[in-house]
Amino acid sequence: MAKPHSLPVQPVWRRHVQRGFTLIEMMISITIGLGILAGLVGVLATNSSNAKTNDRTSELLTNGRYALNSIRQELREAGFRAYTWAEPIVPAPLGLATADNECLEGGATQGDFVSNLRQGVWGSNDANPFSGTCIPNASYVANTDVLVVRRLAVTPATVLAANTVYFETTYEKGQVFRGTGLPTWATTAPIPVPLASFAVQIYVYYISPFTVSAAESPLVPALYRVALLPDGSMARELVASGIERMQVQYGQLTTALTTSYVDTFVCANCTSFNPGASTWDEVNSVRIWLLARNATPEPGYVNTTTYAMGSQPYTVNDNFRRQLFSSVVQLRN
Repeated sequence: MAKPHSLPVQPVWRRHVQRGFTLIEMMISITIGLGILAGLVGVLATNSSNAKTNDRTSELLTNGRYALNSIRQELREAGFRAYTWAEPIVPAPLGLATADNECLEGGATQGDFVSNLRQGVWGSNDANPFSGTCIPNASYVANTDVLVVRRLAVTPATVLAANTVYFETTYEKGQVFRGTGLPTWATTAPIPVPLASFAVQIYVYYISPFTVSAAESPLVPALYRVALLPDGSMARELVASGIERMQVQYGQLTTALTTSYVDTFVCANCTSFNPGASTWDEVNSVRIWLLARNATPEPGYVNTTTYAMGSQPYTVNDNFRRQLFSSVVQLRN
């Protein structure tokens, strides 16, 4: 009789035993994982820091370039009087009032500043001459320049508005007037040809210690301008935020046929409202420096730079990034 078949017995040494990580293996794995995680966190932190630095740099470049281009564009048209090169005829009273916020120095009367088209450019060095009128000292950064640009619109007006300040011009003469009533010489026969009315455009550039209001925190400086509006009044306009300082110099031709730059002119007729001949008539170019600053400080960054801005260097010691912009603009008129 055959013996029943039986399964072979597996030796103990061939049996498979399932085991977990040992404590040492687990600690090694955790250490490696933490090292990888720390490296990733470091990379992310570096990328975030670089991104913020790039954003700050982009902010500086955008604000600075826009501010500089805005001034350059106006300076290229400074002194434009359409058809005539003749000295403007002294106008009749323009009917401006104190509420119109005209920029007036001491000794000026209403209408003198707006009608002084003879001065295409005018500037004040490190001082605010309009503290009692259009630029209160609380809205002005001390020891920065003020720049005035006067010109006409590039195209003549087709319909005259009631309160707008215009300049009636022909080849022989020109005169400022306000509203719809033309100067007498422009309405009596024979009527000069060509004859057209151009709106007067005036901009007064300066640096404000704040962008929105003196209550903002932190204070962000800005380039502002006071502009002549179509209703005959003058009002503040924000040009670019983040502009901390402005310095301007004015070039005039010397006897050696080179251009010499000065901070301003001092003479009997060098006020912003005197329409008489002065050295301001001789300005052929303008040199500008604008210092742009970030809106917020950067942790870990220290700025101790001295910025060369004309005759007045500017030294800082804080945590703001800055960029200096400069340009020379040749006057065309």
